[in-house]
Amino acid sequence: MLLTDRREAGRLLGERLAYLRGQDVVVLGLPRGGVPVGAAVAAALDAPLDICMVRKLGVPHQPELGMGAIGEDGVRVINQEVRHATGVGDADLERVEAQEREVLRRRAGRYRDAHAPVPVAGRTVVVVDDGVATGSTARAACRIARARGAARVVLAVPVAPQDFPRRLGEEADELVCLHTPAGFLAIGQFYDDFTQVGDDEVTTCLRQAAGHHDRVAGTGPEDREAEVAAGAVRLRGRLTLPAGATAVVAFAHGSGSGRHSPRNRFVAEGLNRAGLGTLLFDLLTEDEERDRANVFDIALLAGRLADATAWLREEPDTEGLAIGYFGASTGAAAALWAAAEPSARPAVVVSRGGRPDLAGPRLPEVTAPTLLVVGGADTQVLDLNRAARARLLRCESRLDVVPGATHLFAEPGALERVTELARDWFTGHLAPTRPAHAKGPC
Repeated sequence: MLLTDRREAGRLLGERLAYLRGQDVVVLGLPRGGVPVGAAVAAALDAPLDICMVRKLGVPHQPELGMGAIGEDGVRVINQEVRHATGVGDADLERVEAQEREVLRRRAGRYRDAHAPVPVAGRTVVVVDDGVATGSTARAACRIARARGAARVVLAVPVAPQDFPRRLGEEADELVCLHTPAGFLAIGQFYDDFTQVGDDEVTTCLRQAAGHHDRVAGTGPEDREAEVAAGAVRLRGRLTLPAGATAVVAFAHGSGSGRHSPRNRFVAEGLNRAGLGTLLFDLLTEDEERDRANVFDIALLAGRLADATAWLREEPDTEGLAIGYFGASTGAAAALWAAAEPSARPAVVVSRGGRPDLAGPRLPEVTAPTLLVVGGADTQVLDLNRAARARLLRCESRLDVVPGATHLFAEPGALERVTELARDWFTGHLAPTRPAHAKGPC
């Protein structure tokens, strides 16, 4: 059995756990790889998703080999067989544990964003990871769930060794595994795509899951698939409208990206929390994306964005709302190009790590207030943004530099800073073209 990726693994695991749907369930994903799997499980069960902070204790000089694990609430599990086989002494163990506890503390704060853990007392807790190897982290996670008062603990993973029940049967009330193959060497051998999960993907999964659960409970924003008319083609997208939204931001993605871009989804969710609607859509069809020339055809991309703007102005749910553009990389050039079109005329533009220089002669025609956000370590793009800003002659403009950030803003806290800057720029400049109370119910 070869799994495509963690999301497929979570979908299949969710199908296996369907009997829990409708019960009082909480899904706990183990960062980082277990969170995308857990997100799919939580969606299948209409259950809240949280993290269970566990850190593997790797053998010095062999960090991929786990000699134990630690977790929140002081949980500590040591695999004495591995420790003795590798000759790890008390001093080395204490050093590794101290380092991992500090990482655990920092990541817990980053992932939860100051929110308290989801209560599990008296509930069924489904502990999810992307697989089990030695079992130390899964064992620690189950013990954390017990310590917090879980009434029942289910350990669910896509793949594990054949002796999975012997290793972990005493830690959980129930074990669920899709595949226990012979010749198990490593979890990654059973995935086609086992790319390392980043911190941004973890926080995005948690925020999306929270939004999904709120919508199921009837407390979240309207969030629906959309088909955007753009000339003779139809572009797939997702429209999210918080209750009482007075403005909507259309996202123009960069080269090789689309509506599923984790970075743009991260920013969009921050705007949603500020009460702004968002439209994330593909600027190109799947067939068009195969021709790389289309990815850099700024006039074509700008035309699609202008068509999406017209679509938003005609849609009953968004008619009359102020419209802003958020562009990333080449999408920023498309946003500024479209902003110069008389038929589009968005109220405001924000660029993240953009290439506004590719909008060329259109820059002097832009009248919408424009914010350019660039990473301090992205020096070439920073120079291009400075030159482009000098050509924005007819609009208010500002260039904000995120210190130490590279082109993708992958550094800790960098994307959060982009979100804050974009949120403040949009909320400070966007105003509805009709009263908010005139908008129909979401």
